[in-house]
Amino acid sequence: MAVLDRKLMRDLWRMRVQVLAIALVMACGVATIVTALGAHRSLLETRSAFYDRYRFANVFATVTRAPDEIGDRLAAVSGVGGMELRIVKAAILDIEGMAEPAAGVAVSIPDRGEPAVNRLYLRAGRLPDASREGEIAVVENFAKAHRMEIGSRFRAIMNGRKRLLTVTGIVLSPEYIYSIGPGDMVPDQRRFGVFFMPKSALAGIFDMQGAFNDVALRVLRGASVQTVIDQLDAILKPYGGTGAYERTDQVSHSFLDNELVQLRAMATVIPPVFLFVAAFLVNMILSRLIALEREQIGLLKAVGYSDLMIAWHYVKFTIVIALVGLLIGSVAGNWLGRAMTRLYTEFFAFPFLIFLQSADLYLIAAGVTVAAAIAGALRSILSVVALPAAVAMKPPAPTRFRSLFGGRGLALRMFSQLTIMAARNMIRWPLRTVTTIFGTSLSVALLVTALFSFDSIAYMIDTVFFRAERQDAILSFATARTPDALDALKRLPGVMKAEPYRAVSVIMRRGQHERRLAISAIAEGGDLAQILDTDLRAVTPPSTGLMVSERVAAIFELGIGDPVEITVPELGNRRFSVPVTAVVQSFVGLSVYMDGNALSALLGEGPRISGARISIDRQKLPDLYAAVKNTPAIASIALLGISRERFRETISQNITMMTTVYSVLAIIITFGVIYNSARITLSEQARELASLRVLGFTRMEVSSVLLVELFTIVLVAQPAGWLIGSLFARAMVKGFESDLFRIPFIINNSTYAIASAIVLTAGLFSALIVRRRIDRLDLVSVLKTRE
Repeated sequence: MAVLDRKLMRDLWRMRVQVLAIALVMACGVATIVTALGAHRSLLETRSAFYDRYRFANVFATVTRAPDEIGDRLAAVSGVGGMELRIVKAAILDIEGMAEPAAGVAVSIPDRGEPAVNRLYLRAGRLPDASREGEIAVVENFAKAHRMEIGSRFRAIMNGRKRLLTVTGIVLSPEYIYSIGPGDMVPDQRRFGVFFMPKSALAGIFDMQGAFNDVALRVLRGASVQTVIDQLDAILKPYGGTGAYERTDQVSHSFLDNELVQLRAMATVIPPVFLFVAAFLVNMILSRLIALEREQIGLLKAVGYSDLMIAWHYVKFTIVIALVGLLIGSVAGNWLGRAMTRLYTEFFAFPFLIFLQSADLYLIAAGVTVAAAIAGALRSILSVVALPAAVAMKPPAPTRFRSLFGGRGLALRMFSQLTIMAARNMIRWPLRTVTTIFGTSLSVALLVTALFSFDSIAYMIDTVFFRAERQDAILSFATARTPDALDALKRLPGVMKAEPYRAVSVIMRRGQHERRLAISAIAEGGDLAQILDTDLRAVTPPSTGLMVSERVAAIFELGIGDPVEITVPELGNRRFSVPVTAVVQSFVGLSVYMDGNALSALLGEGPRISGARISIDRQKLPDLYAAVKNTPAIASIALLGISRERFRETISQNITMMTTVYSVLAIIITFGVIYNSARITLSEQARELASLRVLGFTRMEVSSVLLVELFTIVLVAQPAGWLIGSLFARAMVKGFESDLFRIPFIINNSTYAIASAIVLTAGLFSALIVRRRIDRLDLVSVLKTRE
């Protein structure tokens, strides 16, 4: 082994704890890259494979009722590569052992053969036989939630009649990878199920013989999707077509896209923080190591080692640290990625979901990590090259010492000489002090970034479920009805209060922006549902114009008074220009509100309601559930209490895992920054500290010189960490923002306090390790004069 390589091994062993601390910080960045990119690739590749193999549709459309004969015209549209004319109907499910009614969707499949699009993956059993009454295939997540097997039975209210259904197959569908019920914010497999029946059987139940109400089709590669949609709308318009839409607006696909956006944000926002800190630590440790070894460097140059050879020696030192971090981070990232993949299987119904760990993923992590480490070390390495041998072999010039405040002042009389020594060390090396404070503040910032999620989600739950939506349940009709239907709902057992609402599906356009969303009208003077402005104050819709959420205003670049084009598919795609009269708050979906009378006037029809929000006497819940199961007009019931608890449980599980990981990473950063700073400072001040011991100062007094400096740095770093943490949190809020959810930016004072407490504890632990080393100083060895 070459001389410099032996020196490298000795240096690494001598500084093993410091090297490990830096490597762990690098490992955090590597683990985040591997986890986020690996999970992102896993979801993307699995989704793509499932979509392609089972021919997931590109375009969807619904109609009131259309004859099967127009299928030839639809198939003849240029660019159509496959098509399925279906019957899709909502149902109320009555599951044995489950008091509350479940929501269901019945989807038709061909009587013979496989569907041309949206084929089913058969997990168990067989597809239903059209010649046998009541046979269905049910999606796997719903079957698992109710422990259904082949031959299991349950009842469903379809078209006003309760029917007994028999499970013959358990399936997965590319259309329902993420299946979410009406009124829910996260999937609830118990209360929402999708099942498939032969088309002839479903047509007989809903009186749809020779007709369909739903179209799903695939577009050939290279064909214009928009052209297909335009022609599809023109053909379906006479039959009550509500406007065709692309895959991007399909519910399951949209939620999957949202998850991919979050993973992409996780991979781009978080790793740079860790790698920046790691680069900072490498720079700090190498610059001060080189300062301590300048005489050795001069000697090496004097005996013939070139600048390049010595520079390469320190580059290898840096690369070894990076490789250790890469190894630890790769193992941790692989483990975390697999854990995240297992978590995804609870929400996404794929036939398989495997965490991808291709070689290029680790090569990307290795390249980024090594580049960050070398970038941090570059300045120090260049200083080695620039240092002449004769200068390097001389002892460094003594530091110029000056008295603080001229040696006078009340501040100096208030503190001991040892405390003043600590203060002088920080003041005389301002750059080193500032960089150490900055490194420590990053660990505080990371904890704030992790912990703020609890505050934001709690605020979001309070706003959505207790301020805006305060009802116990939402009852929805299959089609809009006259206000008289509200009286029937009020007579249901247990209903204490009922307030009607209207929801109309529209297409909103402005410039290049277009979205499919719903305009909602709530009961005038009601208190079960409220529209909140940006200050969370209840507001009433004006007599004209639209009230749009902040997200909608941002997407369409809308301000007060700006007109926006509204297309109403159920009115034959009639278009209206409506001004925006207010911008309101909403954390879920793309919300647009309008006064009920103004909406009826715009549509040119009399008053209509889509359902009602109700408050319930909990003592009569069983009676209400039984009544809903036997009321044909009710298409679905959304139970807000159950939805809220399911949402809280799901989010809490995800955030707890994320917060635990972030907390561990922040503690590692804290230890890496503080411990490395203290160890190097100890190396630089060993002679002074040993001299104090010889002069009769106790070990505690000598330790205080270093520990006071250390704790001052940690304390000063707290406000900076709070500020940086709030900036990171804002970046995360922006990165995770989507059309489905928006997390509010809320950080409570307790979050700052908890983050600081964790960092102070980590700092104390680091200080105790350094204190132990001070106590064990070899006075004779340390006090030897440099030759």
